[in-house]
Amino acid sequence: MAVAGVAGVSYLQGRLEAGIERIGDPFAPLPERPVNAPRTVVADGAGAAARPPVNILVLGSDSRISAGDPDRWTAGAQRTDAIMLAQISGDRESLTMMSIPRDSWVEVPGHGTAKINAAFSWGGPTLMIETVEQLTGVRVDHFAVADFESFAELTDELGGVELTLAQPLTAGGATLEEGTHVLDGEQALAYARERYNVDGGDFGRVQRQQNWMRAIMRSMFDRELLTDPGRLMSTLEAVTRSLSLDDGLTVSKMRDLAIGARALRPDSVHFITAPYVGTGRSPDGTQSIVLLDDARMKEVSAAFAEDRIGDYLTAHPDAAPALGDHVD
Repeated sequence: MAVAGVAGVSYLQGRLEAGIERIGDPFAPLPERPVNAPRTVVADGAGAAARPPVNILVLGSDSRISAGDPDRWTAGAQRTDAIMLAQISGDRESLTMMSIPRDSWVEVPGHGTAKINAAFSWGGPTLMIETVEQLTGVRVDHFAVADFESFAELTDELGGVELTLAQPLTAGGATLEEGTHVLDGEQALAYARERYNVDGGDFGRVQRQQNWMRAIMRSMFDRELLTDPGRLMSTLEAVTRSLSLDDGLTVSKMRDLAIGARALRPDSVHFITAPYVGTGRSPDGTQSIVLLDDARMKEVSAAFAEDRIGDYLTAHPDAAPALGDHVD
């Protein structure tokens, strides 16, 4: 029986690997990079105490079709609606996801200052990685592009996710009133994409995106997927349909990360937004931009780089805007 189970998991793993849309190696063209952690992951077991954290840059984009083909990038053609730097701690007991507002005014290598999402438009994954690494000093280990429609499929795969609505939501020809509901994929997608009735504008949308990701993770925890290899592989099949991944983030590595993080619990998952002081205008006055809080950003980034972000946020709860229980 055990042999048959292992064989089944191996077969599914191979099938998943064959179906993943690959970006290639976006790290190869990069110049000298931050060196706070090697781009390797030690398997769970021997030597686990010496494991580095794993940092994954995740973009939410309206289109990931050309993610692996730089020849198809033209200025302005590819946009990213969400930018998240995720870190799985070295002890695999903490997960932190930091959203960087897409309009953050930053230095884009080779292009001067611009909105951070322009980096993806101008140079794809490689320039986006370089920009985030320069901004934070955190070495990115892996890169993924997701589209929210595919996350809607994952939501349906999980049987829906529980979200509390602060205002009515209309989706699929029906309206849900304020309160707690189990949303299907179409409804969750409408919730995350709402533009006009969200307090805080893009900051509010960031909170909704995070809230949806948190609900997906909680659903996975409730189903104990991290402790059941067979169910884990089935869920990974749904996850991989949602993502384009760099060549190094294999199904085997994702499985090992998930199994290594089996002690992870909802209260050890942190969702924050990069510290900011507000909005403003670009120097030429033509663009609305987000102004990051340089001093706090430096502190938060250092905590990421030194694998102490979970403890830092516990000790400094006001260091960065955090996802709370109430989301507008």
